[in-house]
Amino acid sequence: MQAPSVGGVMLPRGNGETIRLSRGASLTDFAEKINANPASLVAVMMNLGEMVTATQSVSDETLQLLGDEMNYTVQIVSPEEEDRELLESFDIEFGEDEGGEEALVSRPPVVTVMGHVDHGKTRLLDAIRKTNVIAGEAGGITQHIGAYQVGTEVNGEERRITFIDTPGHEAFTAMRARGAKSTDIAILVVAANDGVMPQTIEALNHAKAAGVPIVVAVNKIDVEGADPTKVRGQLTEFGLVAEEYGGDTMFVDISAKQGLHIDSLLEAVVLTADASLDLRANPNQDAQGIAIESHLDRGRGAVSTVLVQRGTLRIGDTMVVGDAYGRVRAMLDDKGNNVEEATPSTPVLVLGLTNVPGAGDNFLVVDEDRTARQIAEKRAARERNAAFAKRVRRVSLEDLDKVLKAGLVQELNLIIKGDASGAVEALESSLLQLDVGEEVDIRVLHRGVGAVTESDIDLAMGSDAIVIGYNVRAAGRAAQMAEREGVDVRYYSVIYQAIEEIEAALKGLLKPEYEEVELGTAEIREVFRSSKLGNIAGVLIRSGEVKRNTKARLIRDGKVIAENLNIEGLRRFKDDVTEIREGFEGGINLGNFNDIKIDDVIATYEMREKPRA
Repeated sequence: MQAPSVGGVMLPRGNGETIRLSRGASLTDFAEKINANPASLVAVMMNLGEMVTATQSVSDETLQLLGDEMNYTVQIVSPEEEDRELLESFDIEFGEDEGGEEALVSRPPVVTVMGHVDHGKTRLLDAIRKTNVIAGEAGGITQHIGAYQVGTEVNGEERRITFIDTPGHEAFTAMRARGAKSTDIAILVVAANDGVMPQTIEALNHAKAAGVPIVVAVNKIDVEGADPTKVRGQLTEFGLVAEEYGGDTMFVDISAKQGLHIDSLLEAVVLTADASLDLRANPNQDAQGIAIESHLDRGRGAVSTVLVQRGTLRIGDTMVVGDAYGRVRAMLDDKGNNVEEATPSTPVLVLGLTNVPGAGDNFLVVDEDRTARQIAEKRAARERNAAFAKRVRRVSLEDLDKVLKAGLVQELNLIIKGDASGAVEALESSLLQLDVGEEVDIRVLHRGVGAVTESDIDLAMGSDAIVIGYNVRAAGRAAQMAEREGVDVRYYSVIYQAIEEIEAALKGLLKPEYEEVELGTAEIREVFRSSKLGNIAGVLIRSGEVKRNTKARLIRDGKVIAENLNIEGLRRFKDDVTEIREGFEGGINLGNFNDIKIDDVIATYEMREKPRA
C-alpha cells in the first residue's frame, strides 16, 4: 500500500508501530513522532472531514483516527503514567518508601466514613470529634473534605486514627472515590431502621473498588423500628458477612445521637487494621501524600489540607501539589494549632502555595524551588491541553455550515467558581453527568476557587456563559460589570439547588418535542359542490370539537385516505364560526382537497409541546 500523498508530498506511512501521545496532543506533536510536516497532517485531517489546526489540542478519538489513516497504532498515555514519567525525568520516585524493612515504622490507619445521605454519617463524625459539625453546614450536608485525628485505647495501648471527611450524597461520587483512594479502611454507616439503600450500595462499591477493608456501623439502634439483624442479612447479599455469622467483617451497633458504642467502633477499626493491613511507612524521607481539600483564604491565600502518606513534612520544605507549588510557611493541625512537622497519616493545613490545587492531587517535597516550579508548570500545561481537547466538538466539514445554520448544536456554557476545589470538582462532575438528550451539550469553560472576578465576567461575555458562584460572591467591580453587560451570575450555597436549576436550563434549550392531541371527529352526512370553494362537507360532530385552522385527516372505511389537511372554513348554517361542538351539525371546507364522500370521517388534531420529564 502506498504512502498517502498530500499536494504531491509523500507522507511517511507506518507499519503498525506504536506512537505514544499524551492527552490533548496536537498534530504538531504527532508530526514530530513520525518526522512529518504538521501542515501535511492538517491536510490529511481535512481529507478525513475534520478541520483541525496544527497546534490545536485534539481529542483522543481524533488522534486515533489520524493514526489509523497513517497506519500507526496510537497509544494515549494515561494521566498517572504521564505524571510518573514526568517525575522520573527529575529522578523522583513517587509512591514508594525509601530504604528497606528496617526503615518502616507503624502508622495510624486512615479511615473514610461512607453511607446514605441521611443515615447519620455526619452525626457519627460529630460524635467522634465531640464537636458540632452539623450546625455549620448549608442544607444539612457535608460540603467540604476535611481531615482530623482522634485517639482511642485498645488493649491498654493508646492508638490514633485519622479520619477523612468526605461528602455523603451521590452527587459527589468523584470526591467520594478520591476519598477512598487515600483510605486504608472504610466505615460504612447504615441506619438500623432504614436498612441498605441505593447510596449505601454505591458507597460499598467505591470501597470495594479501592480494595479497602470495611467496618459496618449500624446506626440509630435507639430509634423505633431499628433492626440491626436485618441490616446484617441485607449486607450478606453484597459480600459483607458479619463475624458472628462466620464472616470477616466487623459490625458494630451504635447510636451516634446518644454517643453509644463509639469506642467499640474505633476499637473495631484498629483491630481490622491490625488483622488485615500492614500499615507502615518511612518517616525519614522527603514527604509525599495527597491533597484532601483546598481553598482560597482571604487572609492567608491558597491553603490546602494534605495527608502525609510517607516521610515527614516540615516547615520550610519546598513542595509541589498538583499544579501548585510553594514553600511551607506554616502548618496547622485539625484543632487550629501550629505544628512544626507532620509524620505519616497526619493531616495538616498547609500555607504557602502559589495557587489552589485540586482535591485528590498528590504532593511531594523536592530539594529546590526551581524543580517544584518546573513540575507544576508541566502539570498545568498538560491539564490545559487535556481540557482543550475535551472541548473540541467533532463536526465534519460537510455538515458544519448546515449544523450551525439549523441550530442543531445547542450548548449551555458555564463558568464555575467555588470556595473549595473539592466542591467545585463535585459540582462540575455532577453537571456533566446530567442526562438531557444528545442534541444539547453542557460545557464548563472554566472552573476555579475564589470569588467571581472581572476576568470571569469577560470570559462569560465572550462565550454567552452563565457564571455559577458556589459559596462565593462577585469581587470588586465584577458585580457591576455583570449587571452592566447582562451576564447571568447565579449564587448557590447548596449543591443540589445548583444542579436542579442547571438541569432545568438545559431542558429549556432542548428542541421541543410535540405530541398529537385529537380534538374531535366529524362524520360527513352530505357533500355540497361550490364553484368558488370546491366541495364542502356537511357534517355531524361525533366527538370533541372541530376548530377552524387545525390539522385534519380523512378516514374512509377505517383507512386514512389523506393526511395533513387543514380545516380552512367552518360554518353553522349561514354563519362563519371558529368551532363546532359535539352533537351539532355544520359545514367544513378542506381547502383544495375535494375527494370527500358521504360516511367519510374527518378527524381533527393539533400538535402540542410535550413537557420534558
